[in-house]
Amino acid sequence: MFAWPRLPGTKMARAIGFFRTYKRIIVFSLVFACSALILIHPDEEGRFADLFLFGILVMLIASQFFWIRRVRELGKKLISSEHWRKGLGAVGLLVYLFLLAFNLFTWTTESNKGSGLTLRAALLDAPIWLWLVGSFFGFLIALLLGTFDRVARAVGWTFKKLIIPREPKSPSPGRRRFLEQTAKVVSAAPFVAGAYGLFYGRLNLETTHQRIKLRRLPKAFGGFRIVQLSDLHISPFMTAEEIRRYVAIANQLEAELVVLTGDFLTWDPTAEGAVVQTLSALKAPFGVFGCLGNHEIYTETQDSITRLFAAEGIHILRQARMSVQMGVDALNLIGVDFQGRHGPPLPPDAYLRGVERLMMPDTVNILLTHNPNSFDRAAQLGIDLSLAGHTHGGQLSLEFAHRGLALGHWDYPYFSGCYEKTGSQLYVNRGIGTIGFPIRLGARPEITVFELARTV
Repeated sequence: MFAWPRLPGTKMARAIGFFRTYKRIIVFSLVFACSALILIHPDEEGRFADLFLFGILVMLIASQFFWIRRVRELGKKLISSEHWRKGLGAVGLLVYLFLLAFNLFTWTTESNKGSGLTLRAALLDAPIWLWLVGSFFGFLIALLLGTFDRVARAVGWTFKKLIIPREPKSPSPGRRRFLEQTAKVVSAAPFVAGAYGLFYGRLNLETTHQRIKLRRLPKAFGGFRIVQLSDLHISPFMTAEEIRRYVAIANQLEAELVVLTGDFLTWDPTAEGAVVQTLSALKAPFGVFGCLGNHEIYTETQDSITRLFAAEGIHILRQARMSVQMGVDALNLIGVDFQGRHGPPLPPDAYLRGVERLMMPDTVNILLTHNPNSFDRAAQLGIDLSLAGHTHGGQLSLEFAHRGLALGHWDYPYFSGCYEKTGSQLYVNRGIGTIGFPIRLGARPEITVFELARTV
């Protein structure tokens, strides 16, 4: 079977040596990280997050050695000339190291700049992200298969030796080759899935319809429709032209109100004009409102993008409220800047400070907040409905198989979709753009349509 992390054609001794190399890298790195972070990190929860991220980094580094060696072994099979094999291998390694170093040192300064697809993004950014995502998850699959193989062998050996002693039988060569080939195909599947997520999954928009029942909803607002867009992240991988297509889809939904829940930018502050201009085409009878996200903090554009939106008639609510009037009845719309921090939730009272004075009694209070981790505090305050984004649904998700199997779910107890707590409701939108790697798999970009109804 597939020995962990066995390579095609290697002898058992080399496979064991390779295993020991990875084992040492992972164990010693994690021990060093544990010791260092226990001493220097004041926050126990923060230490855990740092250790987890460091563990991922170590696994990513190990995966690079694993797949480089796999490629080298494949080259030996496909290219008979040693001269050509070494030459092409050297060129490939140099290209790989260049792409890796180039993206590593320019990720937050040059990467994701602009509002249209660039040559740099197509030729330098996309290939390395596809390789890193595919190699990391392919390596994890190889580890799981290898671990399963070793456990199965140990159980089989114990069963034969201690329970039913008999003459040992040599494994079938055909069966072993079949299992090895199957393991190779399965461990390479993340590369194919990553390509799907890059070229199709990140653009495969889903329009989600939600009926929200609210106890205090005024009768005049029965059937009132709200459209939510979130996490646009304008960049070469979410261009102004693509956002314009989503704006047209949102306008076709004929909502009475449109809300935007932050992260209009990625890393490039100069793209704020392009994203505002594109979103200015949003139309709704009761207006377009929004709040800001953490990337407006990172790009230091909170004030400037608010002014640009205001000039286009879009109201960004920053610790502010707006009454949505229909005759004598009203909804109270509240917006706040990014709450808390990026990562595990803080205690509830760390969120939504000062929001009490923005609430209106005896009517529905709807909160626009980028970070869904503020929901516990919103429920304590009695806010009827919170609309959030921020998580992207993990971008890589297996929630169709089991809720919670998504990248980053450990940081966000409220991750995607609907939640309810003590009469308060939350909806977490998966967003439209991407962050980090431009890939979506199992977490489609989303526009949400809410229809409000009064609880009988």
